[in-house]
Amino acid sequence: MSVLQAHDVTKVFQEGRESVSVLHGASLQVGRGEVVALEGPSGSGKTTFLSILGCILTPTSGRIVVDGREVDPRRPGRLPEVRKRSIGFVFQQFNLFPALTALENVEYALNIKGRRGREARQEARRLLEEVGLADRLEFLPRDLSGGQKQRVAIARALAGDPPIVLADEPTANLDSQVGGQVLEMFRDLARKENRALLIVTHDPKVREIADRVVQIRDGRLAA
Repeated sequence: MSVLQAHDVTKVFQEGRESVSVLHGASLQVGRGEVVALEGPSGSGKTTFLSILGCILTPTSGRIVVDGREVDPRRPGRLPEVRKRSIGFVFQQFNLFPALTALENVEYALNIKGRRGREARQEARRLLEEVGLADRLEFLPRDLSGGQKQRVAIARALAGDPPIVLADEPTANLDSQVGGQVLEMFRDLARKENRALLIVTHDPKVREIADRVVQIRDGRLAA
């Protein structure tokens, strides 16, 4: 069953007096346990599409359904709640708080989702152990390698047990060996933990773990 759906999504940005159409009737469905790779050149609309799927942006037209609930574009104030409840994000630049330890970065994500105190600390520890960082809990980001930072970012994305994980170029800043390890982890997240995983990427190795590869060109999707 699809846990993330986009139906005929369009997006038009207003730049001064000009209207710029970025997406043209984009439709996609991602099911639990499925890994989907979204590929496309720069300027193809893939980041805009990911932002709409992640409830960061609203579509100009079309429908987004997240975990069985349709997202109402007329109520953008509700988007943060949808993100907190159902979506985890992994970014190319890691986006960790530099003054917080690995444990604190994950714990803070849990705090945002309403879990605090000892329960949040224990859950953050469990998530970091799950991604192989049991010996790096008290390290600051500056003392971690790129691969370790990305593992912290993955643990943070899993905070609150979201059914959907969206990743934006997650291997772009990693060497091939470490990137391969991170991709194996992503595959396990989807298949063993039954999450929907969508990866925006230029990395051909993502194809090795993906169930489907979807191309986007000039704002239009083609499998």
